[in-house]
Amino acid sequence: MSNIENLNTEKGIEKLKHLAEGIQTCFFCTNLDNAISSTATIMTAQEVDNEGNVWFFSGLDSERNAEIHNNSKVQLFFSDIGNNTFLMANGDASIVLDKAKMEKLWNPLLKVWFKNGVEDPNISLIKFSVSDAKYWDNEGGKMVNFLKMVASVVTGNDYVDAKEGTIKL
Repeated sequence: MSNIENLNTEKGIEKLKHLAEGIQTCFFCTNLDNAISSTATIMTAQEVDNEGNVWFFSGLDSERNAEIHNNSKVQLFFSDIGNNTFLMANGDASIVLDKAKMEKLWNPLLKVWFKNGVEDPNISLIKFSVSDAKYWDNEGGKMVNFLKMVASVVTGNDYVDAKEGTIKL
């Protein structure tokens, strides 16, 4: 019923880009060494670059940035329930103050948090470098896949296009 894929380098980055940029919103989890008080924040991925790094905007004075300074290990959880698509990524995060990169990634909606745009004194980027990821990607959307599941049950043939696998970068 599913196809297991184990991807790395180019194909892994392509799948990561497809999933993370397609879903965009994730739980950004820090303070992972402390299972009782790990922290999850909802964040929007701005880009997955050609090296497989996921980029976010963040406040310099945020709890998230402070936790990254203390421990760079981070987990991301992306979920698109409507399409039955999920991605969990492990890696390291770093704080980046590159104005040129900020200008490249800037979106006017970010003015809600950063009133002065890329010149806001509290703006920073987070660069999340993926070490490994797991995903479930159900191509075709919920209704199409439901009909494929019904057809599979009725005919005994497998029509579901679900793919699951790992990404190692």
